[in-house]
Order: sequence, then C-alpha cells, then structure tokens
Amino acid sequence: MKKNLILTGMMGVGKSTVGKALSRRLLMNFSDIDVIIESKLEMNIQEIFEKKGEPFFRQIEEKITLEELKKENIIISLGGGAIMNSKIKKSILLNSVSFWLDLDIKTLEKRLKKSKKRPLLNEKNLGNSLKQIYKERKNTYAAANYKINCSKLNINLTTDRIIKLYANN
Repeated sequence: MKKNLILTGMMGVGKSTVGKALSRRLLMNFSDIDVIIESKLEMNIQEIFEKKGEPFFRQIEEKITLEELKKENIIISLGGGAIMNSKIKKSILLNSVSFWLDLDIKTLEKRLKKSKKRPLLNEKNLGNSLKQIYKERKNTYAAANYKINCSKLNINLTTDRIIKLYANN
C-alpha cells in the first residue's frame, strides 16, 4: 500500500494547484483541508478567523486534517499553519510522505498581494508579515520528508520532481 502524499508550505506557494495536478497524474484522491473547512462551516477562512477566532479554526483544522490523514490513496494539501500542530505533524511523519513546497518571499508577496482571504497577513506590510510567518514555520516545514524549492520550477517540473521522489517510497 502506498503512503499518502502530503503537501505543506506557506500560503500562496501552490499546494492546492500542485495537489490537483498530482491527483490527475497519480490517479489518487485529493483533499484540500482549507476547502473542506470552508465547506463544512459555510464560511471562508477569513470569516472563520474574524467571527470564531484562530483557536477555533485551529481546532477544526486539527479534527478535519486527522480525519483526512486516516484515508488511503490520498494527496492532502494542508493549510499553511497545519503542520505546526504536533498531532498533525506526528501523524504525517508516521504514515505519509510529505513535501515542503518552498518559495522565496518576494514571489509569495506577488502572489498574495491581491488576496483578501489570508487572515494572518498584514496587508499594509505584506513582506514583513510573510517573513515573520516564514521564520516561525520554516523549522517545522523542514521536518517534511522532502523540500522542493519551487522558485525556479513551473507546475509540471514541480509535479515531476514530486512524483519521482514519491515513487521511491
């Protein structure tokens, strides 16, 4: 039985886009944790943070992520901060092959500039917000089985690299 394939990394790095492409190529199911949360709560992530708060969001994120991790033959795109949760991280490291999609801050900033659905970002100082979040998370992201530097890769090269590494597990 193949292990599940997990994508982690900063918001805006392309986890959902890469996950969908991998799903088509590997003929595996795909789950986007943020999309599942939004669907279950009938609110977008920004609204959940505003109305219910980050602790509530993290609780729901943990519950849904741990449920998804129990499934088989699945590619999971985690929310940017999900792997900071020790239960989620432990489950991933035990039962899955994980990939940290990494991207330089400047490119992330360009991608996220117009996004209104990223509750942890300070729109007035986006670059500094991203640097701070990245600094807080990079050591935890580094626990992933593989790091893919996406800065010079398009979607096809990224998925090719992941497929090649995943096949060795």
